[in-house]
Amino acid sequence: MFEGLDDIDWSLLEHAYGTAEEIPGLLRALRSPHSEERSKALDRYYSAVHHQGDVYPSTAASLPFLFELAADSATPDRAAVVALLVSIGRESLERGFADDGTEIEYYPPAGFAQAASFLRARGAEFAELARDPDPNVSLAAVPGLGVFLDDAGRAAALLRERLAAERGIAARLRILDAAAVLALRLPAASPHVMDWLTQLAAAPALGPVTRLAALIQRARCTPHEIGEDVLPAAVALLRENIGVLPVQPIAPASSRPPVPTQGVAPQIVAAFEDLDHSTRVYALTTGLLRTFHDVLAGRVAERTAVLAEQLASPDPGTRLDAVRMSGELMRTWRGDHTHLLMLVAGQLTTDDLEVAAGAVGVLETCHPIADPAREALAAYVDAQRTAHGPDVWAAPEARLRKSHQAAVRALARLGDARALPSLLAALDGDVDTWRAIQVTRYLPQAAGELVPRLGDHLRRIDLSQEWTTMSANAILSALAALGDPAAVDVVADALRAAARHEQHGVTASALRTLEAFGPAAADVREAIRSLTTHTDAHIRPAAVAALWAVGANPAETMPLLLDLLDDPITFRIREAADVLAEIGPPASAALPRLRERLTHGYEWVRVPCAAALWAIGGQSEAPAVLDALLQAMGENPATANAVVACLDRMGALAAPALPLLHKQLAQPQRGNGFQTLENDEELQRLASTLISRLDSPTSTPAARR
Repeated sequence: MFEGLDDIDWSLLEHAYGTAEEIPGLLRALRSPHSEERSKALDRYYSAVHHQGDVYPSTAASLPFLFELAADSATPDRAAVVALLVSIGRESLERGFADDGTEIEYYPPAGFAQAASFLRARGAEFAELARDPDPNVSLAAVPGLGVFLDDAGRAAALLRERLAAERGIAARLRILDAAAVLALRLPAASPHVMDWLTQLAAAPALGPVTRLAALIQRARCTPHEIGEDVLPAAVALLRENIGVLPVQPIAPASSRPPVPTQGVAPQIVAAFEDLDHSTRVYALTTGLLRTFHDVLAGRVAERTAVLAEQLASPDPGTRLDAVRMSGELMRTWRGDHTHLLMLVAGQLTTDDLEVAAGAVGVLETCHPIADPAREALAAYVDAQRTAHGPDVWAAPEARLRKSHQAAVRALARLGDARALPSLLAALDGDVDTWRAIQVTRYLPQAAGELVPRLGDHLRRIDLSQEWTTMSANAILSALAALGDPAAVDVVADALRAAARHEQHGVTASALRTLEAFGPAAADVREAIRSLTTHTDAHIRPAAVAALWAVGANPAETMPLLLDLLDDPITFRIREAADVLAEIGPPASAALPRLRERLTHGYEWVRVPCAAALWAIGGQSEAPAVLDALLQAMGENPATANAVVACLDRMGALAAPALPLLHKQLAQPQRGNGFQTLENDEELQRLASTLISRLDSPTSTPAARR
């Protein structure tokens, strides 16, 4: 074994973290008699050599040796090695080739095509692994039948054989998934596989889980042919599953080494913990149902009906996974989600705090549309404060603390003052204060109570320490949103301290906060002015914008802005254009440069420059502005919000944009994946309002004037 391993110059190859010289050691460790050594090697292989599904030339070069390990019955943990091979092959086929089968070129070069070629050449050997006496090995090899074996008849026969011999639910789900993959990959296999799946879905003796899997995988093969009978059948089988699948408490997460916190912002620590938590799957059928939701795609009503059944399950793990899927649906697809929001809010009455925390987390991330759940959230927060006291934000029991904090944050994001008591308790205490700070911005009506506390927290931050940047920026952002001039002095002090300690990120944030205060921050003008020539890429434009906002005259700011328009850094041009738009007609000296920028290669330069051109030049610039806006929106849907906002200001002159606006509103997906839910809801509101105005018979240029 491993013959030729040391003949490869691994130092010339790389993985995710640099040179691949460690790969021979990892491969040998996978054969170690010590389980801990094998586990560490496998973890390292996934994290570095197969990092987030990537396949490097070094990954492909290691495949012959991984295959030797998998084929040798003396190798410990063979099933894990086989699963690794399948993962590499699956990612290679999905990411290495275009829809027409041509290889996608990557730079730097990737190993997708090389890996796929090697593994598909060994499809017959995967067939042997699928019959291995070790049931774990054979089960791990089953997906390879769908991915690698080009003999469609043999692959289908093996899958039938495995299903007939297998009684475990997890194994059956994997076998039927492989069958669908085979049918999708090899057209020759498709008719036979789909007939088989149809027969399985109609065979009561197989049990509801297997029948549901067959129904869903059959629909996956031909999503455009899903009939009206598929959804009722799926819902009925989901209800039958209640008596078959186990109901058990949500198991605690497996213990992991603690995340180092010294010198790390608490937001970063929490983000990694949340990422680890969010990747867990709690129910056997979750992967299958995710497949069904993917197949249904934008059929919001049908997906909501399926989720309603999932959320009605007596199994808390099933409901928690369904809560997360509900959030994914609402964040990805447009539609009336009121019913689904209320179903998610209904999970707040459960005794399982993990499920409740998941529900309020979804309501928080979906806050622009979550108003129907407002009263349920408020009742949940009030019930927790009543049952556990006013300090429940800092409750020692982690699950209670997490669920309460998430509910308070969700309620605050709705602008509901009933979140305030817990937020004030958090600001006055020292437990997860940063979580409260992030949502104070949504309660401007409580600025009188929030701003002094936020100011106190800002004063206590030692800006000589690098790790404080994120915390300081969060407070400054909250103060800017609240807009209370009472915070001017503390922000000015933070600006001076940040500049003194060369905390460039905090300096720029403080400048943006002073900009939000406008003329109320006029006394800080000299400190701002001193930073308008700063060499940092972010500080200089932020200082120029703040200088204008606090009351400088155009004669002082125009030369600074014109310099920024000539800057090679694109975001500096964008920020200068935004300020010029605020100045309006007195900034006419910028018109020639702005017109030139309409031919810039980057749409995020063209759009703000077009908006500034309209704000300064008005109707005479309309043709060029309109052309630039529509072209940018067609090229990059992510510009839609900025484009539509400018079109709205143009009024009736934006009439040529009507077809594009109608097309934008007609798409079922939120921004084709580019838009957040919040931005997309704002885009729909702006576009609908503008369309109504433009379609109005009184909407003419003369009427607008």
